[in-house]
Amino acid sequence: MTGEPDPTSGNDGLWRTGPVWLASDRSLARFVGRPVAAFLRVEAAGGIVLLMAAVVALAWANSPWSASYEALWTTDVALRIGSWELAQEAREWVNDGLMVLFFLAVGLEIKYELVSGELRDPRSAAVPIVAALGGMVVPAALYAALNTGGEGSAGWGIPMATDIAFALGVVALLGRRIPAPARVFLLTLAIVDDIGAVAVIGIFYTEDLSLAWLGAAVAGVAAIVVLRRLRVWSLYPYLLAGGFLWLATELSGVHATIAGVVLGLLAPAKPLLDEERARRYARESAPEQFDAADVRRYRFLLGESVPVAERLEYFLHPWSSFVVLPVFALANAGIDLSAEVLGDAAASAVTAGVLLGLVVGKPLGILSASWLTVRLGLGQLPSSMTWGVLSGLAMLGGIGFTVSLFIAGLAFPPGSLPEADAKVGILAASCLAALLGAATLLAASRRQRD
Repeated sequence: MTGEPDPTSGNDGLWRTGPVWLASDRSLARFVGRPVAAFLRVEAAGGIVLLMAAVVALAWANSPWSASYEALWTTDVALRIGSWELAQEAREWVNDGLMVLFFLAVGLEIKYELVSGELRDPRSAAVPIVAALGGMVVPAALYAALNTGGEGSAGWGIPMATDIAFALGVVALLGRRIPAPARVFLLTLAIVDDIGAVAVIGIFYTEDLSLAWLGAAVAGVAAIVVLRRLRVWSLYPYLLAGGFLWLATELSGVHATIAGVVLGLLAPAKPLLDEERARRYARESAPEQFDAADVRRYRFLLGESVPVAERLEYFLHPWSSFVVLPVFALANAGIDLSAEVLGDAAASAVTAGVLLGLVVGKPLGILSASWLTVRLGLGQLPSSMTWGVLSGLAMLGGIGFTVSLFIAGLAFPPGSLPEADAKVGILAASCLAALLGAATLLAASRRQRD
């Protein structure tokens, strides 16, 4: 906002008792605090932190201290209320609990795109939407062709996913050499991909369904809808209803992360107050001196002129990018890369299916679906985006890291051979897809300049 003081700057003359710590001249603030704050504002920062967490997990799991890695993430953690108990391993709490925040952010992003973004007009988003569908169907089919009837048959959903953080991180690292519409195209494609992944998780990777708890989850959704209809705007009833929805979903047998997506889709995407009127009223009625009640009233006026979905997404983004996903990677990317494991993976149909699906199936599905959509006149590529650029984006779609690992954990028993083979395939395919995608995008950008 214009005129807003920069908390990292001490030269704006607004401080009455001196600048905050981050803007001070203290050595720790100058040499650590401000550089870290600047890094966190970089678009590719989330992908970099996620990559660092994955590298730490790999190094730890393949070090002399590998036993401590497994001991940490297999530690039982229990939630007890009287005689009632919900006990899971630490890794499961991360996957079933912490990842709800990530999927909540995904749901909020989907809601924004449906109401105000690229997905609002299906015709303008036809190519990335159909491309995403092709990028899910073809990889799953290739994987199934190699694994149908085998012990890895349940893993067909693994190569369907695209990791938004890593894919967008690669594009951000390439900078201005990549046209701006390419990022929007990739984001739209990844969001539709996420919708497909969520549907696959909810429908095909749900076991031991409890109809009673599923009914309770539906009741939780209904309670949130009623609160919205009654125009209850306090956050606390929604927190209570959301917590109940998560617990009921977890106990129903449907994966609990679905609760996060549902909550995101239910968040209002339009502001409670008209933005222009609220801000005009705030300017015209501002007192000469503010007390606590004035601060609360004007915070409400300004805050409610911004949609709840947008405010929640803004709040959750740093937590999702710099806490949730790195912790998930730390808990799940500790893949044993011993000679024995790699030897088994090299001969495994599961590993081959994941590699083929992500590295070949993803770009093939995305490109063929895009070409068909354009050929039939149902849509067109964004201006300044060539087929060469689209080829690079299609290859980046093969970075399935986060969600692919997530689905692998649902498809196979923890610690089983198929899960280990799938994780090796995901790691190898994601690295290869990132390198091929970046190289293709750079080559395409050079051709455009020449």
